[in-house]
This record gives sequence, structure tokens and C-alpha cells, in this order.
Amino acid sequence: MRRITVSVQVDAEKLRAIQFYAGRKDSSLESELEDCVKKVYEKYVPLQTREYIESMAGAERSRSRPSRTAPSSEGTGHE
Repeated sequence: MRRITVSVQVDAEKLRAIQFYAGRKDSSLESELEDCVKKVYEKYVPLQTREYIESMAGAERSRSRPSRTAPSSEGTGHE
């Protein structure tokens, strides 16, 4: 699934404080915001729509992966 960047404005001092204290808890602002976006997505987007989006993303992933074929035993002398 294609990803985009969303930007928000925040007070510089508040941002530094968030980064400092989140880092002390082995977290980051980015990971916290990703969690928030996921919760908002699940709150507002109906389940059927989320399932459709996930199925489309799965189909997209399977198209982008090269197909792997099992090596043939022909001509190897292992029969």
C-alpha cells in the first residue's frame, strides 16, 4: 500500500519535551502518532471498508512479489 506523509505544526518546546520523555520510555513521537492514526482509522472507517482496503493491499503485495518456483529435479541425477 502506498504511504504518504502527513505534517502537523507543533510548538518547538513541546516537541522537544515529547521526544525527550517518549525516548525515555523507548518510544517515539512517530510511533505514538502511528498508533493514534490507527485508532482513528478503526474508529471512523467501517469494518467492511477496512476489510476491502486490506484485501486490495494484499492483492497489490502479491502482484509485486516475484513468483518463486521450486527447483526442478530434472537433470540433477536425483530421482
